[in-house]
Amino acid sequence: MNTKDVINSFPESNPNQRIKLNIGGKLFETTVSTLQSAAPSSFLASLSSTHSPSFIDRDPEIFSSLLSLLRTHRLPSTTLRHFSLHQLLNDSRFYGLKSSFVSSLSPPPLSPFDASFVSSLSPPSSAVVSAFSAAAANSLLLAHSGQISYYDGLILSLSSTVRTHLDDISSIVSISPEISAVGSNSFSGLHLYTREKHAGSLYWMDDSDTRVHKSRVTSIADSVGIDDDSGMAVFAAAFECRHGENAVLIVDKSTLKVVAEIGRQSGNSAKSTAIKRLRWVPQVGLLVGSAVNWGAFGYSGYVRVWDPRSGEIVWETNEPGGVVRSSRLGDTMADIDVDPEGLFLAKVGSKTGDLGVADLRKLGSDSWVYLEDRNPGLSRDWNAGGSVVVHCYKENVFVGRDGGLEAWSRVADRAVGGGGEREWGVFRRNYVDKVEDIKRGIISKIEGGGNRLFVRRENVEGIEVWETSCSSGVKTAV
Repeated sequence: MNTKDVINSFPESNPNQRIKLNIGGKLFETTVSTLQSAAPSSFLASLSSTHSPSFIDRDPEIFSSLLSLLRTHRLPSTTLRHFSLHQLLNDSRFYGLKSSFVSSLSPPPLSPFDASFVSSLSPPSSAVVSAFSAAAANSLLLAHSGQISYYDGLILSLSSTVRTHLDDISSIVSISPEISAVGSNSFSGLHLYTREKHAGSLYWMDDSDTRVHKSRVTSIADSVGIDDDSGMAVFAAAFECRHGENAVLIVDKSTLKVVAEIGRQSGNSAKSTAIKRLRWVPQVGLLVGSAVNWGAFGYSGYVRVWDPRSGEIVWETNEPGGVVRSSRLGDTMADIDVDPEGLFLAKVGSKTGDLGVADLRKLGSDSWVYLEDRNPGLSRDWNAGGSVVVHCYKENVFVGRDGGLEAWSRVADRAVGGGGEREWGVFRRNYVDKVEDIKRGIISKIEGGGNRLFVRRENVEGIEVWETSCSSGVKTAV
């Protein structure tokens, strides 16, 4: 039923007719059309046919804010200072305004050229976050001191906290609306939790080597799609034994049983250390794993791309040396990620600090294209050996260099320059942080979720929330 149907069901009601409501002892006066702007099946819309003041035993001040939301599609600026999100959410549900309420709080589409720090989220009891995941559509997961705190992904309010049997959690992913998968640097196995309790554990097993049973999880991919033959929904987890041997396990989500083992490595060299990051690229059906290590001789790392159905390696590169040649010898990757939407790999060179990209659909012997800085006036000095974090999200590349945060974004689809840049159009770098942002500490993780960006800093409580705004620091003229 739509709004027109509601009006027709009460033919005596004029859209401009005034309606009086008694909310918690306070009288409100509005119009039929305002009440009917709520969802047709909502409680408020049903009151549009009343002829005498209806008494509703709810908080009148909260109702005043929600009535303003109906009239202007925005909450008054003071509302969130006076009431908690939990209070507002409860009353918006009661009146049938939850969708309008959530929509009013949702940030605008994420724009890397106009993103800024807006707030911090600190979990209860222990505010230092050891791992987090924002990939799930409607939830944000924060791990802290062996606990998992669940936040509503839209309004960022704390939903619940569950204590695990682990002392620390180093990786966490929501594999379904009900189940979270976690791994620990201190405990073997992959552990599964609901919002209330432990739901089971999974171990990498090898009857010929008992040490494998004691392997720990180093990374988890939230989903690896659906197997064409069996119809199973699966996810992936990377395991590492204490002696260095490692592999990636494909797990059936419904039975939580291992259905395949791929990418097993002996772990006796830098080229075969455990996967530190796993990401699934659904458009092309590929699983991308990477590892970057820092040692006495600098950075070394590798990328491997698998077809999880066959377990075969589609492409791989090792830096330094290895299977695939690099056009920049000595400028090994300091960090690397894959963009599942833009279908490209992105890395930052450890010596130059330059951003290199490679098209997942055209991987070859030397696939890297190094992007020029289109904002040379904004350049900051890069010190080789500094901390680098790369995260790809919505066809943008976010780079954390020590405490600074920058974004590389495609701003025009036109051919410029020569060589590989013709294939990539124009990319522009923008520093989305301010001086005070840099001083908060070294960035250790970046992850996008919805229209927000989440940032964790070393030894700093909680995580930062970044959103598009009209008051960010430096903007780029297109």
